[in-house]
Amino acid sequence: MTPEPSDGLSPSDRARALLAFRFIERGLLFLIALLTLGAVALELIRVWQAQNVNLADILLMFLYTEVIGMVAAFYVNSSAPVVYPIFIAITALARLIVLQGKEMAPQSIIFEASAILLLAVAATILIRFRQKPN
Repeated sequence: MTPEPSDGLSPSDRARALLAFRFIERGLLFLIALLTLGAVALELIRVWQAQNVNLADILLMFLYTEVIGMVAAFYVNSSAPVVYPIFIAITALARLIVLQGKEMAPQSIIFEASAILLLAVAATILIRFRQKPN
């Protein structure tokens, strides 16, 4: 009898490694949440000092909210739904269009709006045909 080839890690070592990676992952998620909340606070201070709120500011707050939502979903489910980054990308593109305003080339608006449409279709397909956990 020949022994089976070993991949180098015992089951207990694998369990410890997995636990270490989960700890690192949770720590980084917590850091992302803290940094996002810090960015929200800085943006609120900037808006308060300027005494002016515009659409770009509101879209930025939506971006922050979506990042926090993605972190929360990851904490709850141990995985982030793929649609969260898509929502973040859609909001970021919309904010980009708003920020560039009237100086933007018409073809750029069409390209960015097409990207938003493509992302929205992808999100719709992912949500519609998502497999339900057993």
